Amino acid sequence: MKNIRVPARTLRYWIAQFKISGLTSLERKQRSDKNNYRSLPADLVEITRGFALQKPRMPITSILRKVTIIAQKRNIKLPSYDTIYKIVKSISPALLTLAIDGSKVYQQKYELLFRRECKSSNEVWQADHTELDIFILDEKGFEARPWLTTIIDDYSRAIAGCFLSLSSPSSINTALALRQAIWKKKNQAWEVCGIPAVLYTDHGTDFMSQHIEQVCVSLKIRMVNSTVGKPQGRGKVERFFQTLNEKVLVDLPGYSVNGRPSSKPTLTIEQLDNIMEGFIVEAYNKEVHASTGEAPLKRWSYSFLPQLPESMERLDDLLLSITKPRKIQRDGIRFMRFRYISTTLAGFVGENVTLKYDPRDLAEIRVFYQERFLCKAICQDLAGLTIGVKEIKKARIDIKRGLYKEIKTLKVAIEDKPSKNSKKKNISSNTEDLISRQKTKIKLYEND
Repeated sequence: MKNIRVPARTLRYWIAQFKISGLTSLERKQRSDKNNYRSLPADLVEITRGFALQKPRMPITSILRKVTIIAQKRNIKLPSYDTIYKIVKSISPALLTLAIDGSKVYQQKYELLFRRECKSSNEVWQADHTELDIFILDEKGFEARPWLTTIIDDYSRAIAGCFLSLSSPSSINTALALRQAIWKKKNQAWEVCGIPAVLYTDHGTDFMSQHIEQVCVSLKIRMVNSTVGKPQGRGKVERFFQTLNEKVLVDLPGYSVNGRPSSKPTLTIEQLDNIMEGFIVEAYNKEVHASTGEAPLKRWSYSFLPQLPESMERLDDLLLSITKPRKIQRDGIRFMRFRYISTTLAGFVGENVTLKYDPRDLAEIRVFYQERFLCKAICQDLAGLTIGVKEIKKARIDIKRGLYKEIKTLKVAIEDKPSKNSKKKNISSNTEDLISRQKTKIKLYEND
């Protein structure tokens, strides 16, 4: 125990104050002249603070030198280093950060965050995309980095669904991730499903698309977008990306370091998809989460019955069908350079209709007239096949390449073709040779 020598007079004063005003009377009083510097005029104190807030940040010695020059011109007492030091150190760190480091750094360090904690599963889902730190092989065997669209339940941290693709983020990729998240999975161990009350995303064009907006309206999902340039609130899904990177991708062939594969890529997109699903179902959703103290799947399923759509077909109709306006022609409906026909269309020639189609299969489209289903129209060229937009684009490119090749071949043939004059010369020379040969063959006889 520390011994402190206090004069008896001070103790008697403390006791008297305690009897009059209680314990608060014994608190150390704040100096009335705090933050006032008697050695410097008030305007020089403000000038000192102004120098301290300038970019780039000035050393205290530089500030002292500038303030000293001003004091000399005024013929007043020169400031000491300690005085300038105290003035600079009294400036709020938040003010210094905002003035020197900018609003973004200030926002990350000092801006108040509203952390809304959900009270039940499927109350809020977060969705986001990331380009994975791994190279895989595409259909042609070329190296490529895949994109992952992930949907996570905010309350439990359970992964509800994801979609892996070699194409950049799009509304159809988001729709496919939502499709897996909402409906019951083929893998029965992956129990997370249902329709969320809120879908929280960023301001990406795919999330803001009319397609996804229509889906959310139809399923009665309230869509909430984070503030532009301020991604706070989506940390849960971003932490999953980090976990996936540290626990799965780092040990796989083709793992990317500084944008380059550290080893030779060997995996296909299907193989990587299976690996990630295994990690989500068998590890991530079952391991205790540091933030909640529970396994995500256990926390999600506790006393909870998810709300599901009427059927898988209804869900597909909402998520995977894109609408396009068209006019019915005499030979049917022209769409994506194909012709679609149906006997029902005969009575609606010249009418404007709306088409719904699945971009993964263009063999069939659904036709709506005045917002009512009219018929299914078939493309005879694609009937019996499952051909998507991707395959059609590839076919068009291949056809165009073939045409360019044919054009090139014909150009070469034209360049190599002999001119008319040379042809005439060849003909004349050949004729002369023939005549000369014929001349030699003529036998001459003398007259007797």
